[in-house]
Amino acid sequence: MATARTLDLISAAEARTLPGLFLRRCARTPDAEAYRRYDAATGAWHGYSWREMQAAVGRWQAALAGEGLARGDRVAVLAPNGVAWVCFDQAAQGMGLVVVPLYTTDNPGNIAYILGDSGARLMLIESAGQWQGLVRLRGEFPALVRVLCLDQNGPGEAAAGIAWTAVARWLPADAPPPKDHVGDPNALATLVYTSGTTGRPKGVMLSHANLLANAEAVLELIPGYREDRFLSFLPLSHAFERTVGYYVPVMAGSTVAFARSVQLLAEDLPVVRPTVLVSVPRIYERAYARIMQGLAKRPFARVLFNRAVAIGWRRFEAAQGRGPGPGPLARLAWPILDRFVAQRVLDRFGGRVRVAVSGGAPLAPVLARCFIGLGLPLVQGYGLTESAPVVAANRAEDNLPESVGRPLPGVETRLGDKDELLVRSPSVMLGYWRQPGATREAIDADGWLHTGDQARIEGGRVHIVGRLKEIIVLSTAEKLAPADLEMAIADDPLFEQAMVVGEGMPYPAALIVLNAEAWPGFARSLGVAPEDAASLGAPAVAEAALKRVAQRLERFPSYARVQRAWLTLEPWTIEDGLITPTMKLKRAELGRRYAREVAGLYEPQRGAAEPAASGPARRDRLRQPAP
Repeated sequence: MATARTLDLISAAEARTLPGLFLRRCARTPDAEAYRRYDAATGAWHGYSWREMQAAVGRWQAALAGEGLARGDRVAVLAPNGVAWVCFDQAAQGMGLVVVPLYTTDNPGNIAYILGDSGARLMLIESAGQWQGLVRLRGEFPALVRVLCLDQNGPGEAAAGIAWTAVARWLPADAPPPKDHVGDPNALATLVYTSGTTGRPKGVMLSHANLLANAEAVLELIPGYREDRFLSFLPLSHAFERTVGYYVPVMAGSTVAFARSVQLLAEDLPVVRPTVLVSVPRIYERAYARIMQGLAKRPFARVLFNRAVAIGWRRFEAAQGRGPGPGPLARLAWPILDRFVAQRVLDRFGGRVRVAVSGGAPLAPVLARCFIGLGLPLVQGYGLTESAPVVAANRAEDNLPESVGRPLPGVETRLGDKDELLVRSPSVMLGYWRQPGATREAIDADGWLHTGDQARIEGGRVHIVGRLKEIIVLSTAEKLAPADLEMAIADDPLFEQAMVVGEGMPYPAALIVLNAEAWPGFARSLGVAPEDAASLGAPAVAEAALKRVAQRLERFPSYARVQRAWLTLEPWTIEDGLITPTMKLKRAELGRRYAREVAGLYEPQRGAAEPAASGPARRDRLRQPAP
């Protein structure tokens, strides 16, 4: 029996602002379930109605009102996804404050820079332990005067000149309902920091109108319903999760369940049973890897699995009007394969997903073919923080997996110089925080956002084919500039040359040329013979080299830390075509020359544990992850 679906959207025009959207949702469906979280104390999932959320946000807003903050002041949040994150966000935005989300996994140096650059006056954190890495950098964020701690055991007194308060003691027992004091849809709502192409992170200024327009356009392309249930596990500091996994459900009246963690996602999925899954490719990579590991010692099961994928893919292509369906024998086999193969995989995702969206980084064709073939309605999209963030997406009924789909309603796209994808829409950012020059470079006089991505547009669909600038997008959707990392690595006299890789992969790795003069002393200090060709494969060399790399990359975000490296003593020269006359790396040529070595850096290692790294299986010069 088909599940009833209720379309109950709140338009951007009606909402006007993000707190306006929240308050209208609370008024429209007060007793419907808004959020669900796992209560460790009881071992059960606990739900919150929109009425309860409204009362909770009122308490947060009343407490914030006593902090002496002015409209436009920045407030930061360094906490995991959850009800408290939503309450803080809604309460702050309702007061006209600008929310600055921070990654809980980011390194202290990066967090300190963002706090200082944004001028954040108040910060919400999860635990006192998060402060320990920041306290020594206190001088970098002088504007911060108050820290709110979700942990009740946090300090109750000033620390490093900052007032500390446990949220439980700070919140009033009762308060009036929250209010929307913003009024202007074009007011700045949030600063979302993105690594961009080079240098320090830039604060992307997004208005209420930017985010509401994007959420509304997403729902026009892929409808959402009150009966939908989202599972939130991407960090809310990520623009993709913020819009599609948070504001879209409010606009549609759907429920959001907060996963306990990415590590426990496999356990949460069959319990929560989401209908909408918002993810980055890394999650599908992990699911695929587990499936492959399970089939490794079961040849017959592997045959059945591959057959199910092949038949399912032909069924999908036929349904999309791109080819004939399966033959008679395949049609007879499908019900059995569906029940004993495909359905078991779908059950791992909860068994009732009606749309699974992958964004933030390219989705590998093998993943699309596998999961779509088994019946998961997986669609790929494209966007960037500067567009709040979604630009284009496929729909389940109009799905060409190798493309990123059609532009959202209201989004214009065209190709500029060198086939750069240009975007113009109501969701394009206001600009970069305190960086007018960078803003002018990104948005031209006609309002076109220059994405830096090369594309082609065929049949109304966008295909991303490359990048104008050297940027690596990991499968976790994090972006990093390899040149910056390579320069930092080469600062160590042991390392002569380095090339960082990782496009579409879960972590960055590196090809490194050792300094021939420094190598002998380094090798002997580790008890290995430098003249022995096999010495590069010694475990002690692996560990020591990666420790030195880690030291050079200390100031970079945690996701930018190189986890594996391939070492060589053979330099890259102009003569062999691997560098230019100005000593720049020829990345494409290096990638081709060392394709086997790069692939080995991402091969599973027997006995290696996820998720720190998938690990190499090569025996010569592939290294273990740094401790």
